[in-house]
Amino acid sequence: MHPAEITEILNRPISQELLARDLCRLAYVAKDGTPRSIPIAFTWNGSEIVMCTSTNAPKLHALRANPMVALTVDTEVHPPKILLVRGRAELDVVDGIPDEYLQMNGSYAMTPEQRVEWEAEVRSLYDGMVRIVVTPTWAKLIDFETTLPSAVEELVRRREATRAAAETSAAR
Repeated sequence: MHPAEITEILNRPISQELLARDLCRLAYVAKDGTPRSIPIAFTWNGSEIVMCTSTNAPKLHALRANPMVALTVDTEVHPPKILLVRGRAELDVVDGIPDEYLQMNGSYAMTPEQRVEWEAEVRSLYDGMVRIVVTPTWAKLIDFETTLPSAVEELVRRREATRAAAETSAAR
């Protein structure tokens, strides 16, 4: 997929809405070769999806061995809106707490006092974290109004072709 196509998809209003959400699902291949899909907080910085994790997280070993990932951001209403992204995870070990971690967790409903307590707890627990940075290499938006899953798009094309053939036969 060309970068301009990815940018066009990610800049659509629905994509931007989804990229402003709190959680995505990160899919990767675990060290034992089996698939994993985990919910994880994320932030979109305009060109990359950034997630943060502890330096001892098991997923880091798997991502070092195979950095190819897929992400899903979606809604819980009908019809769902779904943003699918693929890319390569780059791991950035940082001292302290990354700003992104504080931003992505800043959207949760907390009183100012709770926020101060939460941040103090985070700072006392982590002396460093790992930023998981994914630059999209593929993207698809499914909104069930203007875009559909590719298999459903194919079924719609087949149905239209069958109807057109039937109309042609009936006209003869």
